[in-house]
Amino acid sequence: MTTHAHALPPVVDAATWEHRLGALRAREKAATRELDAVAAERRRLPMVEMPDYTLEGEDGPVRLADVFEGKSQLIVYNHMWFADKEWQCPGCTGFTSQYTRLEFLDNYDARFVIVTQGPIEEALAYRQRVGNRMTWYSTANSSFGTDVGAPPDGGFAVNVFLRDGDTVYRTWHTNGRGTEQLGHTFALIDLLPYGRQEEWQDSPADWPQSPTYSGWATSKDIAALYGSAPGSS
Repeated sequence: MTTHAHALPPVVDAATWEHRLGALRAREKAATRELDAVAAERRRLPMVEMPDYTLEGEDGPVRLADVFEGKSQLIVYNHMWFADKEWQCPGCTGFTSQYTRLEFLDNYDARFVIVTQGPIEEALAYRQRVGNRMTWYSTANSSFGTDVGAPPDGGFAVNVFLRDGDTVYRTWHTNGRGTEQLGHTFALIDLLPYGRQEEWQDSPADWPQSPTYSGWATSKDIAALYGSAPGSS
């Protein structure tokens, strides 16, 4: 994307700027408190018991309860997968590329993993190709993906689970733009004066805008930046 040479915010004195910033900050703080209230409601959601699914991991079949690796809480990103495609969904590929240090979840008795419909060998090869740092599992031989809102050739999703012994419960789900607050990319871009520069956004006249998704990195771009060819060190 390129910016417009004359697309500039108005210049004002410091007092006027502080006043406008203060008004905006009041709205931002109100939004933060609303997110706190939403999180409080999320903690009060009921849950539903899950069947005893078996997924495929790097070391072979694994029960859903064992994907927790002893933790009591599990976040799953259901990564879109399309058969026989070299490059999978750029949105999923870009979103999950953010997560390179997840050890902090250990202090909260939780894990965060990827589950995809792709066969495990293909999924692991793709993980290496694009430089993904998360742990991947396959639901190609299980109805798990379909049952949690991510069927074959379907959309992406985030699901959260709670384990009590060998019994697993589903506690939360989102998809679409519900995933935005879980990453840092859009949060940082939205701080910029020009924002995401996408046509759907409410921006001042003459602000640079382009078709939706046009600023997103492709999966091939991500692989070039972070990935390695299969079998390379």
